[in-house]
Amino acid sequence: MAWLFSNRFVQVFTVILGLQAVLFYTALHGDARPLAHPLADFPSKLGDWMRVADIPVDDDTKSVLRADDILSRFYVRATNPDLPLTPAQEEALVAAHQELFIAYFNTQQQGQSPHSPKNCLPGSGWSPVESGEMNVTIPGLAKPLTINKYVIAKGSSESMVLYWYQSHGRVVANEFSAKFFLVADSLRYHRSDTALVRVVTPVLHDDMAGAMDTATNFVQAVFPAVYKYLPM
Repeated sequence: MAWLFSNRFVQVFTVILGLQAVLFYTALHGDARPLAHPLADFPSKLGDWMRVADIPVDDDTKSVLRADDILSRFYVRATNPDLPLTPAQEEALVAAHQELFIAYFNTQQQGQSPHSPKNCLPGSGWSPVESGEMNVTIPGLAKPLTINKYVIAKGSSESMVLYWYQSHGRVVANEFSAKFFLVADSLRYHRSDTALVRVVTPVLHDDMAGAMDTATNFVQAVFPAVYKYLPM
C-alpha cells in the first residue's frame, strides 16, 4: 500500500509539473508592453522628496537583470532654499537618502524576469537580518499595500529594504503569488509585463523605528507616481 501511495503521488506530481510547464510556456510569451516614457523621465520631485543623483548601472548588472528599462536614483527630503544648511545638516541629509530602484520588463521570457532582492543583495556582500511583510497605507487607496520588508547588514551598516512586484496596477509582495498572477494574466490578457520596485533606506544610529518611518514616508510619496507611470 505504501508503494502504491508513493507511485500515485509521483504520478500526480508529474502531471502537476507538466501542467505548470505548459502554463509557463504560455505565460512567457505574452505581448510586449513598452513604457510610454523611459524611466529616466520619472519625476524628480515626489512630495517632500527630491532627486539628487542618478546611480549608473554597470553593463554586467544590466546583462544579468535583462530588464527593458532600469531606474536607480537617490532622493533626499526637500529643504527650504532660503534656510542654508550647516555642514552637519548637509551630511545628515545626504546620509538619510533613499535609493529608488525600478526594473521594468516589457514581457517575461526565459531568463528575463525580476530578480528577488533576497537573492541578489546577499550576492553583493549584504547579510539578511530580518525578512517579512508589512502594510503601508497610501492616501487615496481604500486598502493598504502589502509589501516586503527586508533588513540587511554589511559590517556595521544596516539598511531597510522595502520592495514589491507591480503589474498593470496590481501590487504583489510574495514571489510565488507573482508567478501565479504571471500565468493567470498571460492566459487571460496575453500580458506578462511587470516591474520590481525597491526602496533602500539606511538605518542611522541603530534607529530602526526611525528608518521605518522614513522608508514608509518615501513609499507613500513614490507609489502614486509609480502607479501612473507603469502600464495599466
